Amino acid sequence: MRRVVSLYLPTWPTDRIRRHGGKPPSDEPLVTVETQGSRRLIGAVDPAAQALGLRVGQTVAHGQALVANLHVVEAVPEQDEAALIELARWCIGYSPVVSPCPPDGIWIDIAGSSALFGGEEKLVADLVQRLASQGIHAMASIADTPGAAWAMARYGHRTIVPRGEIMGAVEGLPVAGLRLPSLIVEGLSRLGIDRIGQLAAMPRAPMTRRFGKDVGLRLDQVYGHAFEPLNPLVPKETPSRRLAFAEPIGQLDDLKHVLNRLTASLCQDLAPQDLGVRCLDLIFERIDRRNVALRVGTAKATRDARHLAKLFDERLQLVDPGFGIEAAILVASKVEPLSAHQVEAQDFRSGEATAIDLSRLVDRLGARLGPRRVYRLQPVESHVPERSVKKVPALAPLTGQTWSDTLPRPSRLLEHPELVTATALLPDHPPAFFIWRRVRHRVIKADGPERITGEWWRGGQGDFALRDYYRVEDETGARFWLFRDAPAGQSARWWLHGIFA
Repeated sequence: MRRVVSLYLPTWPTDRIRRHGGKPPSDEPLVTVETQGSRRLIGAVDPAAQALGLRVGQTVAHGQALVANLHVVEAVPEQDEAALIELARWCIGYSPVVSPCPPDGIWIDIAGSSALFGGEEKLVADLVQRLASQGIHAMASIADTPGAAWAMARYGHRTIVPRGEIMGAVEGLPVAGLRLPSLIVEGLSRLGIDRIGQLAAMPRAPMTRRFGKDVGLRLDQVYGHAFEPLNPLVPKETPSRRLAFAEPIGQLDDLKHVLNRLTASLCQDLAPQDLGVRCLDLIFERIDRRNVALRVGTAKATRDARHLAKLFDERLQLVDPGFGIEAAILVASKVEPLSAHQVEAQDFRSGEATAIDLSRLVDRLGARLGPRRVYRLQPVESHVPERSVKKVPALAPLTGQTWSDTLPRPSRLLEHPELVTATALLPDHPPAFFIWRRVRHRVIKADGPERITGEWWRGGQGDFALRDYYRVEDETGARFWLFRDAPAGQSARWWLHGIFA
């Protein structure tokens, strides 16, 4: 099912000026000015100017009278739109289907890519945060249709509209959220129709006779009764291949055959440039213009056409061809120079270390589980258990660091130590029993303590004073890693930090 992000850039002209020229500072008010006949009107205001009471449509003379140190820059809509298209190209990193929505927005169809970012909420949060770090004010909403997402981003208060809940979400929004001309919005307002829900309740025929067909079309597009296509933006410099068909296709075998042809052709194009694919987008253009987009990634650059085609195997079975697919586009949205380095792995059949290419295995696991769920653990120079390891990409270069063989560590380390109820018979002795998650464990064997102190040189960032760790075994043979967070007799508490295999 379709899911569309509407990215709203309320201060895009002023943000562009600051990013291009580096001034004025963000705390000084900035506006752009447009000339309409003999009048010079404010066309855009930044947050600092808004806080001082300036609004779009005011005369520049009025604004300068209100704010003495106001920065005024001539508006250049052509440059604003060109920069918006460049930003839309950057957004292709989130989905292959990205379409600019001038003058202040971008649409992103994330139906096939949200899982790669851990879900819709994390994708939107990452998008807005990264734009903010670049000095771009942005708001975003997700809905089933571009029109509903557009209205929610500008007039709503919900970031995500759940699937199938458009009607209840938009009925209270102003009719301006339908992207209607201002004259129609004013005409509806004179009739007392200010909300989308009120307009939807009107009889369609009188509404069409009075205000034209656009009002009904926008309503249908918001609710999903009429499909609103998004034309994907594909940069000219991005390696891509397109294949159009004389007759529409829809069978799975046909789709696989087309994909094999496209990957072979694309890899041939990349060979003279010594480039390999890291991110690949497949777009099927349906007859009804309901494009279907799929995205896969690779652990390292590759030009193996057969391997790239196999990454789409499971997802091709879920493609809905509708009334037929008339063209297919394969886009290498991220490429890198090919590297000859391979990770060493142990060949257990011969007992010798041989160079085995694990990238294909990592790619297949990433395509099935999501690339963020495929990783390896890398040692870190720290004697604090929770800081002695970190997650890195599965094929990240080896650092040569290892864990000490003289300090046994559990095979499973809890993300956060869990408080347990424990009783030790003598000071500095391991507990005789402990209760963890409402289960009582009687300790049969124990070893310790191993004293670990906090890393004071880190500036006290949540560091502890000391911990006394014990390896214990209960009556069932299960082994645990417990610690006491203070010396015996000082109101110490017991915690469980790990479990041995």
